[in-house]
Amino acid sequence: MRKCKVFVGNSHPELGKLVCERLGIEPAPCTLKKFANGETSVQIGASVRDEDVYVIESGSPTVNDHIMELLILVSACRGGSARKITAVIPQFPYSKQCKMKKHRGAITARMLANLLIMAGADHVISMDLHASQMQGFFSKPVDNLYGGPSLARWIRENIEDYQDAVVVSKNPGGTKRVTALADVLKINFAMIHTDRRRSKDLYSQNKDLKQLKLRKQSLLRKNRPIVRPGDTPNEEENIILTNGIQTARIRNGHVIGDDEEEDCDEAIESDGETVSANGFSSSGLGETYDAIDSEDEEDVEKLQQEKLITLVGNVRDRPAIILDDMIDRPASIIEAAEHLLQNCGAKRVYVVATHGIFTGNALELLEQSNAIHQIVVTNTYPISQERIEKSKKLTVIDVSPIFAECIRRDHYGESISVLFDSLASL
Repeated sequence: MRKCKVFVGNSHPELGKLVCERLGIEPAPCTLKKFANGETSVQIGASVRDEDVYVIESGSPTVNDHIMELLILVSACRGGSARKITAVIPQFPYSKQCKMKKHRGAITARMLANLLIMAGADHVISMDLHASQMQGFFSKPVDNLYGGPSLARWIRENIEDYQDAVVVSKNPGGTKRVTALADVLKINFAMIHTDRRRSKDLYSQNKDLKQLKLRKQSLLRKNRPIVRPGDTPNEEENIILTNGIQTARIRNGHVIGDDEEEDCDEAIESDGETVSANGFSSSGLGETYDAIDSEDEEDVEKLQQEKLITLVGNVRDRPAIILDDMIDRPASIIEAAEHLLQNCGAKRVYVVATHGIFTGNALELLEQSNAIHQIVVTNTYPISQERIEKSKKLTVIDVSPIFAECIRRDHYGESISVLFDSLASL
């Protein structure tokens, strides 16, 4: 590839080298180091004048340092009169902060997009952004590549009875991603909803264990809806139960049985927030935000609160594939896997995601869970070789061919739509 330079940052050198090998070129020489006072220093070791420059820098455990490294590297290439600068960011940092969840919050992903453009980036390539609307944060072109085709190919090749499998979203926000994979594989899909803010529900309203078991039996027998007196004498409340909805209780990050007593002292209010009738959480200042988005925050206090987990769909005697864009912390995934296996009758549970971040000891906790059969991620985010070798359940898929082909096509001015539409190019 003439008139082209690829610089590899320190965040994920393994992926950068694999991309360069696929392209048949050597990484462009540059010196990336830190001064004694913690400042980042970048020195480019080759001319970039009137050349296409690609800078590969992903998210990492030391994300802030590597973001600064990326910005300085892009700025140095701009100062070196590069014709076009493309930031290749396989896992876009701060992507979870792509919306304002409360008043006085910052949309950090948009701020990072502005920093990249101001530093001199002309083009951004990433994979499976947390929300596809993030492409609108940039005033320059963005190519959001998909990890789904690679994951679909792995499922076809490694799950024998994948035709009977069900793709499951662990929260309503990921339903679109799940339906897309289910359409590619031509299989069914389901959705899990975890509700930690409802103060009254089918379980907490009735502490009679006999009634509890009766309701569960009605799920299996497809009985008529249970009718009980409402709040006023002339009012009746129908509880609609179908065989496609299974509900269980969660406490301390694990599914618990119906026989366990409920904690009567559990507070309805949490951190100054109250629950309104429309299902939204609001504080005394009047702000509201959808409870779905709070799935990302697995605080210790919230894990200790009892909550409901509900599956909409049928996974009985079928393999279940929990799909998400990233695996960060393990609690919500373990809860979903236990519910699918223990209460919903799933054969096996696979956890599949594009970005394997595994904060802290997340990978080890997922490894210890008996409900999870296998964990599959791509190599967009750096995972140490030691952790990969220790894990018996983890499988890492190489997506460097996708990024290499995208860089090649972009350099020669070819269309990259084939990377979105076809498995053949992978």
